[in-house]
Amino acid sequence: MKQDPWHILRRYTQARIAQGRAGCSLPSAALLDFQLAHAAARDAVHQSWDVADFAGRLQAAGLETCILRTRIDSRVEYLQRPDKGRRLQAASAERLQAVVGNGCDVAVIVSNGLSSTAVNSHGLALLAEVVSVLRGRGLALGPICLVADARVAVADEIGALLKARASLILIGERPGLSAADSLGGYLTYGPKIGNTDAQRNCLSNIRSPEGLSCQAAAAKLGYLLTESLRRGVSGIALKDDMPPVLSDQP
Repeated sequence: MKQDPWHILRRYTQARIAQGRAGCSLPSAALLDFQLAHAAARDAVHQSWDVADFAGRLQAAGLETCILRTRIDSRVEYLQRPDKGRRLQAASAERLQAVVGNGCDVAVIVSNGLSSTAVNSHGLALLAEVVSVLRGRGLALGPICLVADARVAVADEIGALLKARASLILIGERPGLSAADSLGGYLTYGPKIGNTDAQRNCLSNIRSPEGLSCQAAAAKLGYLLTESLRRGVSGIALKDDMPPVLSDQP
């Protein structure tokens, strides 16, 4: 039997192509794989994130942390009310103001976002690489802010409260049928409430080994943040012209 030419392309993508067929339906193996991926995506969204344990691991590594809360009361509300995930509770805002000091170069935030699986799997490794790269570039960091059930824009409020020149949030990305454990990094120059997505730079699909490695992601984010602070811009005004020699990706 002549081989389906689409099978050759499967080695280059995780997309569901050349699945084959059994009569007018999918083969059992392909159907079961689809159902497993769908279940993993649902679990990623609904799984909880143990923020206290995450903070404990960071503190054991010598990193200052600050646990904050958004205005979300439940995971269901998080999915239904994105607006509440963009703002801190009043008590958290007050707690942050108490540790603000003289400001910093970069406010670093971590959240489970839409995939607790992602932050549970790769959050610690990515954060360790990011902190190492940013400190290596001579940038002053605020306390690592851990915010469960947050949206990307919460970094604007946190960055403003910390008087940071830029903010960086590492957050679980919306899971799909190809990846349920992907992290994204969003950076913004001049964080303040009211910033739009056009003022952010995003680095996505951070998940070893299938996606971008933590080392490569940290190198890229470090370069972009340095250029953002040097030029005083981010988002559509900041292009990724990082020399290939600075990345560990081929």
